[in-house]
Amino acid sequence: MAQHLSLLALVVADYDEAIQFYTQKLGFMLIEDTPQSPTKRWVVVAPPGEGSCRLLLAKAATDEQSSRVGNQTGGRVFLFLHTDDFWRDYNRLLANDVRIVRPPSEEEYGTVAVFADLYGNLWDLIGAGK
Repeated sequence: MAQHLSLLALVVADYDEAIQFYTQKLGFMLIEDTPQSPTKRWVVVAPPGEGSCRLLLAKAATDEQSSRVGNQTGGRVFLFLHTDDFWRDYNRLLANDVRIVRPPSEEEYGTVAVFADLYGNLWDLIGAGK
């Protein structure tokens, strides 16, 4: 038996601003942007590389969903972005004015920094340890 996570839904306030952030500031690829109705789209982005879990950018459709935008995990780090070149990607975040919540530190598992996406969800950027 083989299984894997293929998509993770991330509630966003606006499709276009989310696409812009993930593709322009983080360097993700836009995999799909398909209209479903006049107000709903199927929008998928993914970091470059083989086998990455993809993000479904799901626009909040109710007040309850809107209340979760930017705080899907109650303030905990939500997503973990592993990279083959920590400093390249960290410097890209800085150059693109992505908010750094915790600066880089060396941990047993590698170099890690915490950043916030455009809505405030927290991410770890992790480079492999030596």
